[in-house]
Amino acid sequence: MKKIKLALVALVATIIISGGSVYASFPVKNEVKTEQISNSTSTQNAELNSVEKSFVEKVSAKPAKTQGDDEKLYTILFWVFLGGFAAHRWYKGKPAGWNILYILTGGGLGIWALIDLINILTDKF
Repeated sequence: MKKIKLALVALVATIIISGGSVYASFPVKNEVKTEQISNSTSTQNAELNSVEKSFVEKVSAKPAKTQGDDEKLYTILFWVFLGGFAAHRWYKGKPAGWNILYILTGGGLGIWALIDLINILTDKF
């Protein structure tokens, strides 16, 4: 019994000592760093000559892949592979009662499932 207590105390001490830094489980914004970065980028842009500015404008004019594109892709994949379990509805945060009804009725006999797919594709989901 004493060995188990000693092992637990050693384990807790090891966790406390090795866990020196704490990380937040949510994004934390640091206002000071944001201002410093924006100030440094504005001074860097002022130093660019006209050729470099035009190049930067052409490169930045291309539309970048957004977070919404990935989210839409994941929602469609959930609909295709796990649609019977309403995975796409759980993923998008729809109410639990409606999700359970969706599962029990087989996606409204497929009609509700097709409506969900159309809404996902037209960004109205």
